[in-house]
Amino acid sequence: MTVNNLLTASELSAGYGREVVVGGVSLEVKAGEILCLIGPNGSGKSTILKTLTRELEALGGKIFVLGKDAERLSELEAARHLSMVMTEKIRPEFMSCREVVESARYPYMGRLGLLSQEDKKAVDRALKIVGAEGLSEKQFGKVSDGQKQRIMLARAIAQDTEIIVLDEPTSFLDMRYKIDLIRVIKKLAKEENKAVIMSLHELELVKAVADTVVCVGEGSIVRTGKPEEIFCGNFIQTLYGIKDDEFDNETGMLKL
Repeated sequence: MTVNNLLTASELSAGYGREVVVGGVSLEVKAGEILCLIGPNGSGKSTILKTLTRELEALGGKIFVLGKDAERLSELEAARHLSMVMTEKIRPEFMSCREVVESARYPYMGRLGLLSQEDKKAVDRALKIVGAEGLSEKQFGKVSDGQKQRIMLARAIAQDTEIIVLDEPTSFLDMRYKIDLIRVIKKLAKEENKAVIMSLHELELVKAVADTVVCVGEGSIVRTGKPEEIFCGNFIQTLYGIKDDEFDNETGMLKL
């Protein structure tokens, strides 16, 4: 384990109950880096992310957050270092969008659980960064799926952690908002020195933003490398079970 890593996983086994879905997971991410998980549906990407964020208990191996054994961190300590964007984890249907973002500030609230001026400024800033100021007073349960995704990213930003974990953050977004969201994520890493770990299906976006790509196959990590080391030869075609002439390594796009 390198001290400079904000998050390290070593020989991690992830799954549900006692059933291992994916094993031998080793990865590391430093401040300012974007690590992307790719692979077919059902390969275990979301399971890995849920284990890294302790939503699921690790079935083996170790996770280190800022050099500390994640198992020894309290829930409060973990929440000050690591935030996540997983829309199924929170269902605040009757809260306003602003209240959803405000809920990210609980690790910093005092005993009375009241928002300070600093908390309110962090919420305002997060909503502005994702371009969601206009959604602030709308009921979370009544906005579109794409708007919910933006609010959940704002929530992670307001939490002000060194590490941000995102599970398919571009899901439900049209092209415009997809581009905007990826730009925000890239800015968080490159300008605010956050470590970003996310799963993506859009391989062209992976090529554009990833520093490291972790490829998840059936039950294991099959390759880890820089984008130029992944998008070469016929590796992607093999990973996804498609024909050699159905994918363009240069663009990261399917060829029909």
